[in-house]
Amino acid sequence: MWKTYAFASAFFAALTAIFAKLGVKDVNSDLATAIRTLIILFLTWGIVLAGNHLGEIRTLGKNTWIFLILSGVATGLSWLFYFKALQSGDVSFVAPVDKLSVVMTIILSFIILKEPVSWRAILGGLMIAGGSLVLLTK
Repeated sequence: MWKTYAFASAFFAALTAIFAKLGVKDVNSDLATAIRTLIILFLTWGIVLAGNHLGEIRTLGKNTWIFLILSGVATGLSWLFYFKALQSGDVSFVAPVDKLSVVMTIILSFIILKEPVSWRAILGGLMIAGGSLVLLTK
């Protein structure tokens, strides 16, 4: 099932890039990010409430809170920089370069999480990095 979710994520990420590029055209990118975040806030809390998961918040441990907070900070910073990049760059260049996060994730998952790295992950990461380098060179 993870593959279905991953492809859905990729599809909606692609739509995010297109809609964001159109949305930041005439507005400060920080304000655009704040508006986007507000929509996400209402959407996700609506899903939590509709799924009757609010009570689960009491079961979260200290480490879970710490890492979810750090993840939120990293997400916010990522979105702020992404919208700034979209405002001045072509989405067909910004979005693929942004996907260098995949390469960085592979490396960090090996270093921090001690996950094994397969030859397929290495090859895929090298291909993503290569594609990004092609887009970055003039």
